[in-house]
Amino acid sequence: ERKLSSKYAKKVLSRMDPGNKKGDKFYTLDVYLIQGPLTGGFDEKEISRRIRIRGDQKLEDLHRVIFKAFDRWDEHFYEFLLGEGPFDRSAVYGLLFGIDTESDDSTGDVRETNIDSLGLTVDQAFGYRFDFGDEWLHQINVVAIEEGTSSDEYPKVINRVGVSPSQYPQIDEQ
Repeated sequence: ERKLSSKYAKKVLSRMDPGNKKGDKFYTLDVYLIQGPLTGGFDEKEISRRIRIRGDQKLEDLHRVIFKAFDRWDEHFYEFLLGEGPFDRSAVYGLLFGIDTESDDSTGDVRETNIDSLGLTVDQAFGYRFDFGDEWLHQINVVAIEEGTSSDEYPKVINRVGVSPSQYPQIDEQ
């Protein structure tokens, strides 16, 4: 039995999988905190995180990195608003549990929806809402979409502006 060289095998495999030639898509996103139960020390201050994520990763992965990036510790429901801007609810992606799907305004499940499938474009803005009681609202701006390959782990935070406010400022003030 003839053994193929590693170099030759890679060449054959790359022809079999055309997506392998270009590599992955990477999305650079700026996530701005625009609303929530902020105390006076955070008024008028920019609080943002720049995040890089692969296109094959899920919206759930984006939630997890945002959750950590803003130093949150107590999980709550969340959703992504992908209509025309960060407040438009015409395309809502959340956690679908199949309880009452007729009254649920969700477009898709964050656990099944990958970033590539959203059709994002550079300069597009969309929303992320966390904790439906406290209403932490974020605007996510698409800064760049690039093709490439990387051995780094994604998603990851690549820049931080401002200190994260407490998840429960009313409790911390007591």
